[in-house]
Amino acid sequence: MRRIKYTFTLVGLLCCNLAFGQVTGGQFAFDFMELPNSPHVSALGGISVADPDRDISLVMQNPAMMRPGLHNELSLNYNSFYGNINMLNLQYGYHLPQLNTSFFLGIQYINYGSFTETDDVGNIYGDIHAVDYAVTLGAARKYGEHWRYGADLKFAHSVLATSIATAAMADIGVNYYDTSTLWDFGLAAKNMGSMITRYNNNNPLEPLPFDVQFGISKRFKHMPLRLFTTIHHLYEWDIRYNNPADNTASILGSSDTTKNNGNNFSDKLFRHFIFGAELSLGSRLLVTVSYNDLRRREMVITTKPGTAGFAFGLGVNLNKFQVHYARSYYHIEGAYNEFGLTMALDKLYPRGKENKKTNWKNVYGDWD
Repeated sequence: MRRIKYTFTLVGLLCCNLAFGQVTGGQFAFDFMELPNSPHVSALGGISVADPDRDISLVMQNPAMMRPGLHNELSLNYNSFYGNINMLNLQYGYHLPQLNTSFFLGIQYINYGSFTETDDVGNIYGDIHAVDYAVTLGAARKYGEHWRYGADLKFAHSVLATSIATAAMADIGVNYYDTSTLWDFGLAAKNMGSMITRYNNNNPLEPLPFDVQFGISKRFKHMPLRLFTTIHHLYEWDIRYNNPADNTASILGSSDTTKNNGNNFSDKLFRHFIFGAELSLGSRLLVTVSYNDLRRREMVITTKPGTAGFAFGLGVNLNKFQVHYARSYYHIEGAYNEFGLTMALDKLYPRGKENKKTNWKNVYGDWD
């Protein structure tokens, strides 16, 4: 338990050190790092640090979720986001029994397309392009009977016309999962680091999308239902956008978003929460529903609230494949639909005698 205590202490110190320099509300460089990296994560509300489901894409939310049961799993999804923005996400996991360590690779890529370049009086000079991507390498190990701890390193690259920026970041996380009681607790500090190069060398370094997130999930023994709660932005109490002209609506009613209004305790509190449930229909079908309060309060139109902030998902297990679909409601203008595919590479591409050297076809218990 001493190592676990040190891990939590390190997370706390990092939070305290970084909290004073971070802001919310889209004022980060490399803000794309906060976007969901798979349909399953989108269906869970956009963040998930404590879901023990057998899905390799969840390790990008909390590196401690990587484990032997995700050996040789490959997750891939390519979707069109709002405004015809193309998004690619890839995750791959591999377990090395010699080191008793599970490793993973993640790639995030966003192509914003082409834009017409003009000057301040409207003269056209051609087209410009914008692209973001990040590469993540991480590892996790088991500690004791129920604990896992993990960390990853990220290199992020951003191109906006002729301006280029890069950054180095890291995540650390711990997870507690009891296979007998089916309780899962997760804590992750994400996107800690600094810019390496700036879009404009005359400007100061910009803040990165640092966050500390805590999650709880519970599956019932005699019911195929899992309930979960995720709490984000633990390092800052008031994460409301300061616009005195706005009143937003949530499932709890309308609220004043003015930061100077210090009386609205429930508004400040529930913006940190994501709630949801997952229903397993046999061993093949998974149905997910979630509610993200911050997303709803920031994106909803009070006269037509609709379903902003809600997300729904469907997962189908086909043995060698998993297919995930999510429908996320950001705004009344329309929902975002995603499809993703997870493949068991050892079942699709057996390597015969080479397995003794590479452990390619090794089979492990999910939470060994």
